[in-house]
Amino acid sequence: MRRSRVPTAMTIAGSDSGGGAGIQADLKTFAALGVYGTSAITAITAQNTLRVSAVHELPPEMVAAQIDAIVTDIGADAVKTGMLSSSPIIHVVAERVRHYKLERLVVDPVMVAKSGDRLLQEEAVTAMREQLIPLATVVTPNLPEAEAITGLRLATLQDSYKAAKAMVGMGAKAVVVKGGHLAGPAVDLLYDGKSFHEFSAPRIETRSTHGTGCTFGSAVAAYLARGLSPLEAVGKAKEYVTEAMRRAFLIGSGHGPLNHFYRWWNGEQEGS
Repeated sequence: MRRSRVPTAMTIAGSDSGGGAGIQADLKTFAALGVYGTSAITAITAQNTLRVSAVHELPPEMVAAQIDAIVTDIGADAVKTGMLSSSPIIHVVAERVRHYKLERLVVDPVMVAKSGDRLLQEEAVTAMREQLIPLATVVTPNLPEAEAITGLRLATLQDSYKAAKAMVGMGAKAVVVKGGHLAGPAVDLLYDGKSFHEFSAPRIETRSTHGTGCTFGSAVAAYLARGLSPLEAVGKAKEYVTEAMRRAFLIGSGHGPLNHFYRWWNGEQEGS
């Protein structure tokens, strides 16, 4: 019997030994949303819910080799980048994306871990701005990341409008400025170069917030891989992350992970 093809998505990011963020969160998200996930690891981190205690960056040529191995055999209907850590890695990722003409690229400009530990070297912000953002279908910065990329001071939702326009001006097709750092409801702002869309959700009182950014970006990539538009993908990704956070369990003594498989663990299945 002929089997239908499964959508595929590749994450290019760092490994989180605690399992809450990085490629571990991305692969869990892909699986939960009905997408076959692959990974190209950029760095190995020793971390848990409290801190990042060590980082070992992989050689750029090894990152490129992983991308080559995946794309030439399995392919990638969507690609999501996370922790890229340095200019040489950003350069090789951008070069491989251009070489293979990879579409549906979601760029999560990971700069700082939930614990406050820096995951992107300061000199690499320029490389991300100039080499990777222009290739992106969707960029998903939080407020501090949007400030670093644009140089703007962001304190209100209206400031997010300016930042989103600035990043689309850098070449991105669409930008989601996440509002988790703002007071009040969590409002994410999408700008696609033509119109703005606000996605709001009630703020959840929980310490299980580790990997929310990674999970959101990989959920957007998963839905793009399944053929949804950026607007649809962002809306459904927002719903998924909100519910995964709301149904999270207690792990560790710090910022715990989300419940990526809450649909199955609660007797439900992904059906939309």
